[in-house]
Amino acid sequence: MTTIEAQNSRTSTPSQAGQAVGHGVVLAICCLISYWIITNVLAAARVVPRDDEFLGGMWAVIATIFVFRHSYEESATAALSRISATLLSFALCFIYLLIFPFRPVGMAALIAVGSIVLSLAGRSEDIITAGITAAVVMVVAGISPQHAWKQPILRLIDTGVGVAVGITGAWISLHWIGLHGIGLTLPRHSQSQARTS
Repeated sequence: MTTIEAQNSRTSTPSQAGQAVGHGVVLAICCLISYWIITNVLAAARVVPRDDEFLGGMWAVIATIFVFRHSYEESATAALSRISATLLSFALCFIYLLIFPFRPVGMAALIAVGSIVLSLAGRSEDIITAGITAAVVMVVAGISPQHAWKQPILRLIDTGVGVAVGITGAWISLHWIGLHGIGLTLPRHSQSQARTS
């Protein structure tokens, strides 16, 4: 490949630029919706301090970013991965925090147990998500030790909202806006007309 061909292959076409802008805008809107739902629901319920509302909003945004991909199929796969890893981590953290207070050794043990379980279950690709989730939940429980056992439950709610918004956003971007693959797609009737031309 010549230098000019390499440069041309790196430059975006207008449809790729439109795809990138559309994807970024829809992702940003989904993140804002996730954050708004969690911070307003938790604020209305008055079940957590204001700091936890912000943490919940952040956690929902992270889940949205994690599952919002360029195709609905990729988003569905990411959602399954996020939910399975998160459920395992939250179950382990919940049981631990019902019995013990936060300790760094306990956090490390939970990460090890989660890693072993996921490896044996053939889901080694979920180890990173499970480990990060366990670390965050445990450290937050250490920062707010009163009712630390609530942290896994609250973060599970945040994750559920973020995943739901992300997967819905991916579906909307595919079916209504037409953002998928590498470029913008034509509506179905326009595609058939383009083929006959």
